[in-house]
Amino acid sequence: MSELVGLADVEAAARRIAGRVRLTPTIEADLVRTPVWREPADGARLLLKLENLQVSGSFKARSASNKLATLDAAAVARGVCTASGGNHGLAVAYTAWQAGTLAVVFVPETTAAEKIERLRAWDAEVVVTGAVWDEAQAAALAAARERKLTYVHPFADPAIIAGQGTVALELLRQAPATDTLVVAIGGGGLISGVALAAKALRPGIRIVGVEPVGAPTLYESLKAHQLVTLPAIDTAAGTLAPRRSMPINYDLIAAHVDRIVLVHDEGMRAAAQWLWFEFGIAAELAGAAAVAALKTGRHRPEPDETVVALVCGAGRDGIA
Repeated sequence: MSELVGLADVEAAARRIAGRVRLTPTIEADLVRTPVWREPADGARLLLKLENLQVSGSFKARSASNKLATLDAAAVARGVCTASGGNHGLAVAYTAWQAGTLAVVFVPETTAAEKIERLRAWDAEVVVTGAVWDEAQAAALAAARERKLTYVHPFADPAIIAGQGTVALELLRQAPATDTLVVAIGGGGLISGVALAAKALRPGIRIVGVEPVGAPTLYESLKAHQLVTLPAIDTAAGTLAPRRSMPINYDLIAAHVDRIVLVHDEGMRAAAQWLWFEFGIAAELAGAAAVAALKTGRHRPEPDETVVALVCGAGRDGIA
């Protein structure tokens, strides 16, 4: 299914969402008291792509804006519905607010209260249901059918993947010498889009995915050479915790991602605290996952390697 999304789709998404989202900075992670590398390599550089500064607090504003821009007026007017661990829901609520239409967002019971408050601040109708995202999604799909709302999938949709791939276009303009890009994985939409775009523009770039030890959805799927459904989820990083991905994401990840590493919640928390202490960056656990892969040595840089860690979402759960 990977042929459903290509570089041309990502470039079209970038044109479509221009003026609807922010250009976020990529900064050099220097002038710090405590280096991120567990074992420094001569000449290795770390840059941070700060999608936590994106409107609505994460990269998800790119994909939601692109998706709504591809819908016809009637589909938008009916209202939109989705299931989310928080960030995708916030992005859908933001874009629905921009469009002057209803957003109904189903979230699992593990969703941070702060995210629910922010969803309501964007005028979303919020329904809290289910122990995990997959259960919230089942309820959202049923509601969309019953209420004739337009369902917006958080990761298994070509328009969503293309929108998220615009991160790579922007990053490689800011840091064209990037050797390795480290990206957190939830359902797989972000890394699908970023990896396909980055590899198309810079074929030699390495893409490293990061999942929680307690939610290794794509890690286990790639190991099994097929999609698997995890029996349970055990992580506080709720935005990285679906029990199952989807074929389009699996295919793109299998084709373009070099490897996936796993990090513990404690590692993500330490990375979030490092980002706060050294840079004043308030990243949620999921937003700090890429940095956690570096701090814990799950990715060790080579001499003169330029590594970019994608700080994908804002929050305070890692520093509270």
